[in-house]
Amino acid sequence: MKLSQTKTRVAVFGSFYRGFYLLNELLLGPISELVTVVGVATDNPAENFISADKRVWQYPHTAYEEDMVAARARQHGIDVYRGRVNAEPFYGVFENTWKPDLCVMGTFGQRIGKRLIDGPSLGFYNLHPCIDDAWPSKYIGGNPFEALMQDGSPYACVVMHAIDEGFDTGPFVARTGRIELPDETTVTDMHKITAYPAAQLASRELRRIITTGQPRHA
Repeated sequence: MKLSQTKTRVAVFGSFYRGFYLLNELLLGPISELVTVVGVATDNPAENFISADKRVWQYPHTAYEEDMVAARARQHGIDVYRGRVNAEPFYGVFENTWKPDLCVMGTFGQRIGKRLIDGPSLGFYNLHPCIDDAWPSKYIGGNPFEALMQDGSPYACVVMHAIDEGFDTGPFVARTGRIELPDETTVTDMHKITAYPAAQLASRELRRIITTGQPRHA
């Protein structure tokens, strides 16, 4: 298939290792020939609207890990936003400056409202940890790895799904294979172990969406 010479404008909403590897894939992976990253929204755990005590930031982490996505974006001259996204100041940036054709999210501490969901013509997608039993998954919410660990799952998967106004309930797009977890894996370990496979899944499926103009919904 002959690819368009015009690159697809992509905005990333992500933090920690999943956000880092997702951004890296878009910047440096094979899909980079198809996309331009026009902006990055990432967590500032110090802000109360992030609900850091209910997400990955409640676990031990470094100052670098709080800033790793923003730092990588700035290295590539990409605009970074760390405030509320469901608010007029960000709407102006999103609609008038970033103007994304497609958005993708991985580890982000804010829910996405309808105005942002409806903006990109090629859709708004998320990467969410679960297992390979059903979709929507029983492991919805801001801390799925904790729930997986409590259930004693020896593996995890990551689903790419379209975002709707529910909580991790949008249409299924694709899923990684089983990612085996060591016996004494922590929640932070789970984030690290699954981050690269999640980025590879996103790369493959975003390429499909861009070249066909629509996702493959199961």
